[in-house]
Amino acid sequence: MKQIHSVLIYGYGVMGRGVAKTFAAAGFDTTVRSARAAEIVDLPSGVRAVSVLPQTAPDLIIELVPEDVPTKQKVFAEIEAAYVGQDYLLGTGTSGLDLIELAATLAAPEKFLGIHYFMPADTAPLVEVMGGPASSRESVDATAAALHRSGKETVVLYKPIVGFLVNRLQHAILSEAYYLIENGVADASAIDHAARRLLAPRMCLNGLIQQKDISGLKIHAEAQASIVPELFHTNVANPMLQAMARRGETGLAAGKGFYDWAGCDTDAVRKQASTQLSALLQFIDYALPKALPNTEPKPRDPRQPG
Repeated sequence: MKQIHSVLIYGYGVMGRGVAKTFAAAGFDTTVRSARAAEIVDLPSGVRAVSVLPQTAPDLIIELVPEDVPTKQKVFAEIEAAYVGQDYLLGTGTSGLDLIELAATLAAPEKFLGIHYFMPADTAPLVEVMGGPASSRESVDATAAALHRSGKETVVLYKPIVGFLVNRLQHAILSEAYYLIENGVADASAIDHAARRLLAPRMCLNGLIQQKDISGLKIHAEAQASIVPELFHTNVANPMLQAMARRGETGLAAGKGFYDWAGCDTDAVRKQASTQLSALLQFIDYALPKALPNTEPKPRDPRQPG
């Protein structure tokens, strides 16, 4: 399996800084490619900044430019032109674009895969890795191994699907939440209170599926039969959310979104969220009582009876 020792981050926003920081801290040869390389003042220790691609390809390139297909494909073309015949992997940092569409203009799609970090990138413990339409399992595994060495846990998907795993689950929940808000059933604070006090703690301990095994699938199946037909089913983005975005009501940075953030310290809110997430993860990993003997189930394929 290919060993990854050098990494180039193409794009240096908040996400790019966090990703570069994690690789450099783990001892990887880490470079950031940014048009404003000479102006960067917050470069993490051990990270180089360049305004043009180096002559020699790194082992792994992670593209982190805005979520726009033509913009990303323009970057891919620049990378492929610079590194013709060289050995590297190209990971796109998308969260919701189609890898098959993104790869359509590539000369070497076998080098291409998806890498999905979460905010804040240096704190969030999980990264999703997904094979592209022509990438090998070996390439996906090599990327996942490098991410492990950078201190991350990974969810690995060998088959490309829009949204990876976490966002598909998250958007299914959010679609119903937005429907409830839009129809006056519950407001954002009520939904968040339910998530904080019950849904999230349960998921922290037992995940999403295992919790249903513990509770019992007979009652769960009966509840599904009555609830699922009543859920909001759609194949379009929520119109309320889209209208908010068009009006500039985009959340904390804009001063309003689902909440009124006027008078709040934006940097302090984000720092607090990052600090609290780190503390929570530390508690889960080290302070919770360890699992008792004979309480850990083995995986099985529920599609197969018996």
